[in-house]
Amino acid sequence: MSTAATQEQGVEIVTFGCRLNTYESEVMRRNAAAAGLENAVIVNTCAVTAEAERQARQAIRRARRARPDARIIVTGCGAQIDGGGYAAMPEVDRVLGNIEKLEPQAFAPDGPAVAVNDIFSVTETASHLVAGFDGRARAFVQVQTGCDHRCTFCVIPYGRGNSRSVPMGQIATEIRGLVANGYREVVLTGVDITAYGADLPGTPTLGQMTRRILAAVPELPRLRLSSVDPAEIDDDLMRLIADEPRLMPHLHLSLQAGDDMVLKRMKRRHSRDDAIGFCRAVRAVRPEAAFGADLIAGFPTEDEAMFANTLALVEELDLAYLHVFPYSPRPGTPAARMPQVPGDVRKARAAMLREVGDAGLRRLLDRLVGGEVAVLVEKESLGRTEHFAPIRVDAEDLAPGAVVAARVTGHDGTELTGSIL
Repeated sequence: MSTAATQEQGVEIVTFGCRLNTYESEVMRRNAAAAGLENAVIVNTCAVTAEAERQARQAIRRARRARPDARIIVTGCGAQIDGGGYAAMPEVDRVLGNIEKLEPQAFAPDGPAVAVNDIFSVTETASHLVAGFDGRARAFVQVQTGCDHRCTFCVIPYGRGNSRSVPMGQIATEIRGLVANGYREVVLTGVDITAYGADLPGTPTLGQMTRRILAAVPELPRLRLSSVDPAEIDDDLMRLIADEPRLMPHLHLSLQAGDDMVLKRMKRRHSRDDAIGFCRAVRAVRPEAAFGADLIAGFPTEDEAMFANTLALVEELDLAYLHVFPYSPRPGTPAARMPQVPGDVRKARAAMLREVGDAGLRRLLDRLVGGEVAVLVEKESLGRTEHFAPIRVDAEDLAPGAVVAARVTGHDGTELTGSIL
């Protein structure tokens, strides 16, 4: 969760969930200002887990206690999927769907109390030119939203709709503007970015779009991809990984599990071997590459042997950054009707995965010690290397967003230490 406030009685935006939500919160900040919205709290919710929704409802109640006279506006995937539930909260004044939240008129004072339309009726992505991100050293750019797949555990397609891509020209224009405003690193984000382009004329791939963007904006020093699906990696993207130093050597994989039967029951499109093959192929051309992954612990029917396969895959792929979620039944999904793993077992398995992931991070940090890295400064003396490893450098007067060269001198198990060159 991130929170940003403009002023004491101004518009505060509380953001939960993914980088796409972070991007959209900046769009809402601009639209709310254009509509003249004042004294309001906008809660941009996530629905990926029951815990995410619980935290959003808690934030709504906290906002009402802190600012009793403010308008509380709730939006995001939680609001899109369960608009009535949020509207029934006594603290909430207005509920906006995921399309409506990006429309300037939605924040007009005389808007309806509930505006949540059919997300599947939307066939295009609107153009939004975000000039900056409040308090952030890197910029996020939406290249795609929605998802055409129906994994058995997931409600996100019902919050985001079908896959829709942003034309390459719009992406290049936005990135060019961000670089002009001082951003040195951009992250391409979406719900399923490896599905990019299937709905556009000529069906460009993610790799083709990325190559075009890097050529169109040569002044951009660092480009990252958000979560990618091992089932949809195209040849152009692999060539970029091998040949383009401006594409950062850090990939986050949408794995979810490391056992083929669990993956089949999840209705994922990749196998265990697909994930292994992809990571091997990347390391063959970019040996320094670091990997992260999303993983679900305790998916319905997962037994000890299945879980052991996932644990083993984390180690085999040498994953350094894990986003681990204990399985959370989402109403209306097929997985919610499957035989459930007890909650305490889910939590225990999640803890074991995080422990293995922590060991993977320590191995990555070990490999980086003694080498030179380019650090994107995030705040004060803390930043991230090309591999997304956190590093604290021996300087305190660095401007957030600057990229500086450093030598890695050590680490404490969670972050590197380094000296500016």
